[in-house]
Formats: sequence, structure tokens, C-alpha cells
Amino acid sequence: MHLISSPMESSAGSALVRIRDLVYRVAGIFQPDNRLNFLQERCSRRMKAVGVPSLRGYLERLTAHPDRELELRQLLNEITVGETCFFRNQPQIEAVRRVVLPCLLEAKKILPFRNLRIWSAGCSTGEEPYTLAILLLEESLGMLKNCKTEVIATDLNDRSLARAQAGVYGQYALRNVSPAILQKYFTPLGDQFQLCDEVKAKVTFRQLNLLDDSKMVFMKAIDVIFCCNVLIYFDGASKRRVIQHFLNNVNPGGYFFLGYSESLFGVNDDFRLVHFPGSTGYHKPTRNGLVK
Repeated sequence: MHLISSPMESSAGSALVRIRDLVYRVAGIFQPDNRLNFLQERCSRRMKAVGVPSLRGYLERLTAHPDRELELRQLLNEITVGETCFFRNQPQIEAVRRVVLPCLLEAKKILPFRNLRIWSAGCSTGEEPYTLAILLLEESLGMLKNCKTEVIATDLNDRSLARAQAGVYGQYALRNVSPAILQKYFTPLGDQFQLCDEVKAKVTFRQLNLLDDSKMVFMKAIDVIFCCNVLIYFDGASKRRVIQHFLNNVNPGGYFFLGYSESLFGVNDDFRLVHFPGSTGYHKPTRNGLVK
């Protein structure tokens, strides 16, 4: 038996697909058919907030209303909420400490001024870039002495960035933080913890759409890029586009890290896979083709 949808159901389905396509065009985030219920639930939240009773009306709000750009950002905020924590991937952090930083500093020793820039792309609520900032501070009197360091953190989600800049975290986000690091860099604040200003000062937060070519081209002179569990929401074409920007923006000899289950297989062959103890990463060859 074949069920025939009512005109109202067909109209709603068509509107949802068009919203799905709009999100993909703007942000590269593709919701496959088996995740349309998730998209509809997130649209319903925003429809209730702005008082729009139908998906068709909400599509019009996203495309024809004077506040359409603001509302699209609000919808993207609903779609892109991610879960993370401090020191989430300890083997990656140790790879940066023990291998990546020494290699980068060795290459920069001939320069009159040593600068080190790390980019956390898709930083969510800030745990990853602040972890990197703590690592840099811990090494500031050792191998990073006389080296200017900076962490740039970007995300599409306005609300996540606001939480990151506040620097207040609960125990679950801090579950991998050692007692010594917790005491050194955090202050109890009720049942939460406030990150100290010294760490916060190391990180610059920016709102950035990874598919915005006009802004991505300016993310230059980066030594290390972290983009963990972000590209899993992108289809192949969007991944290749973003990875090409990363390749262009990272310095020759620089490094690129993805999440546990992610890889560049079938996406990009210009980065070289590097194996670290308990982890993997990618390396951009130097101009003479060598991987240092």
C-alpha cells in the first residue's frame, strides 16, 4: 500500500528540504534524509521563538524577512552545538608538546623574531583553545621562552563563542584536568570554575564560517591548526573546499589535527599523514618537499 501525503504535509516537507539546502549553501552543513527530524526539531525551536506557525512561514522568514540573516545565524546556533572538554585528546596534546613544538621552534631559530600561532577552528565553547593556551603557558619558561605565542579560536555559533569568552566551566568539562592545573589556572565559582585571565588573554575569539571564502583567505601564517569533529557535518565537496583553505593558510612545515575518527583519505593528498604515539596528525611539506 502506498501512502499519499496530504498537500499540507507535502508543503511542509518541501519547505524543510529547502531549509536544509539553504543551510548547506551558507555553512556547508548537510543534513541527510535520516537527520531531517533533527533539523525539523531545531527549526521548531526557532519557530516558537519568533512566533512562526509553519515551516513554510519559517522558510520565508529565512529568505525574505528583513532579519533573515540574523535568524539564519540563530538557526545555525541551534544546529551546531557541540560537546567538548578540556584536554579531550591527551595524545594529541602530548604530540604537540613533545614533537610539534620542538620541530617548529627548530625551523624558526634562524628568524630574528619567533612567533607561534595556533588556530582552533570550530572551537565550540572554548575548551580546546584554552587547553592549547594552558599548554603554551606551561612551556613559556622552557622551550617557548622568548617566543611570542597566540591561539586564534573561531566558530560559527555565536552562543558558543559567548560562553567561551566568559570562561566559566562545570566539573564535566574539566573532568580530564589534573588537580595541579585546576588549582593553577581556575578559581572556584559556586559549583563551577572561572578560568584565570592569564589563559583567557592568550586566546582571540572570532566568529567565522569555514565556507566563507572571503574571510578564510585572511587566516594566514598559522603554524598549527586544530579542526576536530567539525568536518563530520560536511559533505565531500565542502570538506575539500575547507581543507584547501587550511592547506593554504598553514605555514610550510606546519601541522594539522583532526578528531579521533576523522581522516583526509579521499579528501586531500597534499597534507602528509604523521604518526605520533597514540595519535595521528598531518604535516604540510616545506617548499623543498621535505617533511621535517
